[in-house]
Amino acid sequence: MEPPKAARFRRALVVANPKAKLFDQVTEVCRLLHYSRRTEQTYVGWIRRFLLFHRAKAAGQWRHPRELGGQEVTEFLSHLAVAEQVSASTQNQALNAVVFLYREVLHRELTGLDERLRATRPKRLPVVLAREEVHRLLAAMEGTPKLMAQLLYGTGLRLIELLRLRVKDVDFGRNQILIHAGKGNKDRVTMLPESLKGELQQHIERVRRLHERDRAEGLGWVELPEAFRRKYPNAELEWAWQWVFPSAHRSAQPGTGRMGRHHTAETGLQRAVKAAVRLAKLPKPASCHTLRHSFATHLLEAGTDIRTIQDLLGHKDVSTTQIYTHVMQRPGLGVRSPLDG
Repeated sequence: MEPPKAARFRRALVVANPKAKLFDQVTEVCRLLHYSRRTEQTYVGWIRRFLLFHRAKAAGQWRHPRELGGQEVTEFLSHLAVAEQVSASTQNQALNAVVFLYREVLHRELTGLDERLRATRPKRLPVVLAREEVHRLLAAMEGTPKLMAQLLYGTGLRLIELLRLRVKDVDFGRNQILIHAGKGNKDRVTMLPESLKGELQQHIERVRRLHERDRAEGLGWVELPEAFRRKYPNAELEWAWQWVFPSAHRSAQPGTGRMGRHHTAETGLQRAVKAAVRLAKLPKPASCHTLRHSFATHLLEAGTDIRTIQDLLGHKDVSTTQIYTHVMQRPGLGVRSPLDG
């Protein structure tokens, strides 16, 4: 069946440099289509694994993807599902990456691809902590990691959204936090917990003094989108654009090589939360994302409208938010067990 005009028009425009290497072409098309850097890195990784899999089958001989087709894609996905026993979401991610390579980069339709290879993801209930468990977890933490964990629970932010907060995104006057280009490249607003305002202000003041010391040494550059950096060349040094949670170590900024600070790494807070879970002796496999699930569930239990929670979380569809109705302490209409009667 002939694709719609919009699809034909988009593919006709998105053509990578034919002289570039394959992975450079993948990167170029991802950026032309405004995919996130994480999606770009994920797709490159899966495409590399796809080619390495068939290199191993061909006794070390590289095969260009134009020499491969639907049958070879099916073999690769079957290997992931059977030999490596990956989850349904991982299998679908690999399939999306390879289909992207053929449709958007090579402009070829895969023939002979078994459509059943798109795995159905089982519906899993999220891990949610009770309020008392959240307090025990936070009590087992200290310093900046504790402040970050409190913000995850108090605002419903995703971990990467928290790390990418800039000073200008925190509005103390209106008790709001602005999330720019969150999941799905969407902006939204969430609340700033009143109980954290003073501590967060003190933290940002410490960050400001750190930035001033960097500036005094001729440094203090911060990473910005390339187009924005060209339009506002001085913004890289401005205080408003600095990270709320900068790295303790300086590093060269990608693209410019200027020394500055990236935001702190995800692994630092993840390790701190895992250590606090063990210290608090929680009987649940809690993580940073568990605090976001707990935020939504506790708001729902307190009577907050589900549409409001959807907006705060940045969910595209309310059906995604409705999963928290299944993990409330008194789900549904609060029906009691007959045993309790």
